[in-house]
Amino acid sequence: MNDIKPPATDRSEPFQRLGEIGLSNFAPYLMNRLMGRYNADLRQEMAGLGLTTPKMRTLAVLSVIDALPISELAVYAVVEQSTLSRALEQLATDGLVRREPDANDSRVTRVVITDTGRAAFDQLWPTMARIYSQMFNGIPDEERAAFVETLRKMLHNIRKHDF
Repeated sequence: MNDIKPPATDRSEPFQRLGEIGLSNFAPYLMNRLMGRYNADLRQEMAGLGLTTPKMRTLAVLSVIDALPISELAVYAVVEQSTLSRALEQLATDGLVRREPDANDSRVTRVVITDTGRAAFDQLWPTMARIYSQMFNGIPDEERAAFVETLRKMLHNIRKHDF
């Protein structure tokens, strides 16, 4: 069981409570809602291709940055390594990815997208692009660019990896 600790009383700056901030003003909540809706909108299309969210994320990342070590792929795909291992097993069985030993380090396995995997992702991409575009309906290009730049800065502030 988790030990619940009382809030510290000697803080130099008081933090607002979530109720004071409000869910509609709490960025992590809003980001989770966005991604939850995005993934839900993709689910039917993914299911038709035999994909799950971790599999889709894996193919998406590999379509841009191929031949990644599994540890880096887990970070880029935002998937726990144990979940990624199961997804990679299924993707490899389906012929969508293959594992290759690293040429410079025999301890490292790299994951490569196959032509079949690229074709599956290419089939899913129009739906992903449509939903992405829909999220920015009515938002000027300058605001979208500023939002994306803010997200990059936030990610930099909290990141644990150098990539």
